[in-house]
Amino acid sequence: MTFIVGENCIKCKHTDCVEVCPVDCFYEGPNMLVIHPDECIDCALCEPECPVDAIYADDELPEDQKEFLELNAELSEKWEVITEMKDALPDSEEWANKPNKREHLDMG
Repeated sequence: MTFIVGENCIKCKHTDCVEVCPVDCFYEGPNMLVIHPDECIDCALCEPECPVDAIYADDELPEDQKEFLELNAELSEKWEVITEMKDALPDSEEWANKPNKREHLDMG
């Protein structure tokens, strides 16, 4: 099992989860974080820290979020590791809990 960052992180990018991760398995993209599936130790510390409930255990990933399993694996190989908390994106409150944000994912 691993944990997955889902769609609700897009355009929010809170980093509360990064602070509690004992193995530094979070990676930062332009407008989202992802978890490296091979580095995650399944400690579950990150899940309750996310203020927008964007982190799921892979076996609890909603059906409409299944593509994020592959996206987390792919993007964690491309993006840089993040180990310290940063401010969320400036308009994160406006984007929190908005549905259908996948099209806004910046994979840069």
